[in-house]
Amino acid sequence: MTTVQRDPNRVIIFDTTLRDGEQSPGATMNLQEKLEIARQLARLGVDVIEAGFPISSPGDFEAVAAIAEEIDGPVICGLARAIEKDIVRCGEAVTRNKRGRIHTFIATSQIHIEKKLRMTKEQVIETAVNAVKLAKTFTPDVEFSCEDAGRTDWDYMVDVISAVIEAGATTINVPDTVGYCNPWEFGECIAYLLKKVKGADKVIFSAHCHNDLGLAVANSLAALRAGARQVECTINGIGERAGNASLEEIVMNLKVRQDFYGLTTGINTKEIYRTSRLVSEITGIRVQRNKAIVGANAFAHEAGIHQDGVLKERSTYEIMRAEDVGWTGESMVLGKHSGRHAFKTRLAQLGYDSLSEEEINKAFARFKELCDKKKEVLDEDLYAIVEDEVFHAPEIYQLDYLGFTSGTSTVPTATVRLRKGEQVMQEAACGDGPVDAAFRAVEKLVNVNTELIDYAVEAVTGGTDAQGQVSVTVRVNGKKVRARGSHTDVVTASVKAYLHAINKALQLKEVASNNDVPKTGM
Repeated sequence: MTTVQRDPNRVIIFDTTLRDGEQSPGATMNLQEKLEIARQLARLGVDVIEAGFPISSPGDFEAVAAIAEEIDGPVICGLARAIEKDIVRCGEAVTRNKRGRIHTFIATSQIHIEKKLRMTKEQVIETAVNAVKLAKTFTPDVEFSCEDAGRTDWDYMVDVISAVIEAGATTINVPDTVGYCNPWEFGECIAYLLKKVKGADKVIFSAHCHNDLGLAVANSLAALRAGARQVECTINGIGERAGNASLEEIVMNLKVRQDFYGLTTGINTKEIYRTSRLVSEITGIRVQRNKAIVGANAFAHEAGIHQDGVLKERSTYEIMRAEDVGWTGESMVLGKHSGRHAFKTRLAQLGYDSLSEEEINKAFARFKELCDKKKEVLDEDLYAIVEDEVFHAPEIYQLDYLGFTSGTSTVPTATVRLRKGEQVMQEAACGDGPVDAAFRAVEKLVNVNTELIDYAVEAVTGGTDAQGQVSVTVRVNGKKVRARGSHTDVVTASVKAYLHAINKALQLKEVASNNDVPKTGM
């Protein structure tokens, strides 16, 4: 095997939003949503897109295969356990791209070997080696991960990694799967492996850190300082439990403190905010206001002394510019006299340049409807329209009519009429308020077991004519899903969000199989 030729100061950004990020409870995406995010990740300039876990379901396989076929530029990667059927299925998907990668893994910590795998250490090494060798028959680009590396004996990890490098692995990932490590020990671990592993100079070492103790970004940066040159992360830091390392935080740390780290990435940072917004809209996971880099307060100043300093010289309190991450604070205003061309052009500028004519027409009709209710339609309204009209599951149930009454001395009631194909159904119900009453009416109409877990409403823009955007988390037949709906009427927005969640869950049920395949937090 020849030594890998690479820029020693160039960090490979491995984005796993579509795989590990999708494992956030309720964040499951459909094929169209995954493709739209993959397109934006390519614009952002990520080096590797981990598109999914192909063996987990036909839907996941289809998504990885579709992304591999369409997306040019980034390496397209799929995840596979160190099991033959996983690797074969993954290979069938990723090799549709000329830069396909198989990412295979097996647990190496003592607790996982004893309690989960019930194997000997020697059997784990043998399994890992065989997995890498099989993956190499599909693609020369094979990544191997020691699951739960953060709690694995370092010397044993040296043996495992040395063996898989000999078998042909080209990238070695060291994941802190359960967010157990701190930056000092994680950095030391990477340095130890680079020093002790046979063939370490022939591969790229990678870090994949979880945020259970709030240290995912710090641990990732420590790994880079110790010599790792790939970092695995997600947009907005989404992922299982407390999430993953945040791509935008890692990238901007390296950019702002280039004097300290001396490292670079290929990320177009001006696409960061757009990407964050798209992922938030599609997954339904809101970005907290005080989130670094992309939160609403990231470039806001309230304290008087800060405001005074910023007015005199922005760099007194701002270590980076909002426009560096694509947050200009500007918004193009469209109105009732704006035509389809202007509407389509603005959607393309917001990142929606791959919509079909049918999808644009659908969104444009909704835009015109909104123009009759609002004088000005801002970018935030357009994001909400596209999410509500385009990026949601096929409408098994469609809202045909909603009427409700409510007041201080009136029992709240709602009448809902739904369409399911050619069938039209109508029900009425009472509740604690108009939203509760409408939800109860929907529950009577759909033949599924639903439970509302979370409900949140916010104004998309300012003003009394603003659209309300409702986010719901619903458990449907045991499956937890998130969805959003927007409308100038909050009750209508609520029902739309509720129906989107139900439709999404039903679509997932239709494509689901191989349910014995577990998701992995690796």
